[in-house]
Amino acid sequence: LPLCRDSQLCIKDLHFDEVPVRIYLPKVSSAGNRRGVIFFHGGCGMFGSIRSYERVCRNIARKADSVVVSVGYRLSPEHKYPAQTLDCLTATEHFLKTAGNYGVDPARIIVCGDSAGGTFAATVCQELVKRRDIPKIRAQVLIYPFLQALNFNLPSHQQNAFTAFLSRERMVYFILKYLNKDCSMKEAVLAGSHVPESMNLKYRKWINPDLIPEIFKPGYKPPLPSSFLPEVHEKTKELLRTRLSPLIAEDAILCCLPETCLITCQHDVLRDDGLLYKKRLEDNNVKVNWYHMADGFH
Repeated sequence: LPLCRDSQLCIKDLHFDEVPVRIYLPKVSSAGNRRGVIFFHGGCGMFGSIRSYERVCRNIARKADSVVVSVGYRLSPEHKYPAQTLDCLTATEHFLKTAGNYGVDPARIIVCGDSAGGTFAATVCQELVKRRDIPKIRAQVLIYPFLQALNFNLPSHQQNAFTAFLSRERMVYFILKYLNKDCSMKEAVLAGSHVPESMNLKYRKWINPDLIPEIFKPGYKPPLPSSFLPEVHEKTKELLRTRLSPLIAEDAILCCLPETCLITCQHDVLRDDGLLYKKRLEDNNVKVNWYHMADGFH
């Protein structure tokens, strides 16, 4: 379909090293290079598109007077994980290296995404943070991101277990579908039976309801212990790696991350992922601008 005309923006469909992108460039001339925004859309890695986020990206480009790159990463299950993450990495690297071609200051490029797009943004930042051959990402904007798949019994999971659109069960179902896994394992994963005790002990210092502020814990009840199921663990190991659970990255990575804007919603199963990541970043001296939407939902 042809692109709609825009009086304020020049909009082009391009490919960054074979990854489709749509770029939004303000038409008004600038005294210097502009800021750049790399946007990863949400949709559990299975839904959404450049087109479905057209209005969002236009608004960002206009209101921030920035060049926006919307990344059309491949979708699961047609394209198996981690194709989605790899596409986001490829597009980001390309733009960081060629920013000047689009009138963008390579030192002022941020990554941004909502939901699974927030996961991709967090992962991209972590995987590129030690690279010396490309410019540093200036900041990350994480909008109600999914950040860990070890514990689905945090206060926000209990409080919003049946919230419309993204219930607790639907969330885990989508994760398993995204990974092309057998969805009959959903109940075992919800119970935490996919995580060995050694891993629970290792990451309890970072993923723990005791770290959630009391104001967010009304009605919370600690879950009953679950039995570890080795066969489920073997089939779902990807859940326990940092590309899907960036919250468990080591301090040596987190302390190098850029300034972060983190948005959480009260009525969202993913709320506590954001709260825990906020604490981890701040504990590693990363500046965090946190916006909590008290009436918001996923």
